[in-house]
Amino acid sequence: MTVVTLLTQTSCSFCEQAKETLAQLSQEQEFETQEISLETEEGRALGERHGVLFAPGILVDGDFFSFGRLSERKLRRELQRRNDAPHDHRGTSWGWRRSSS
Repeated sequence: MTVVTLLTQTSCSFCEQAKETLAQLSQEQEFETQEISLETEEGRALGERHGVLFAPGILVDGDFFSFGRLSERKLRRELQRRNDAPHDHRGTSWGWRRSSS
């Protein structure tokens, strides 16, 4: 299942909007949400690693997606793309090859 990580901070209006957007999208598509404060050691490390300049930061399956005001349409398309793509157990797309024999 796709995991959306929301990197937040206190007194962040864009963070509240992102939470509302994720709640709406969860009614349409299947994904798991994880919220981590940028004020924690884990949150700071993730933000630094992914170049999140300000909250909210959004990661999809551990990959950087965006920071700042969340685009509902852009996230909807990304979730749809990930949910429609066949994946193996490691989360990478299946690569079908014809045998050479």
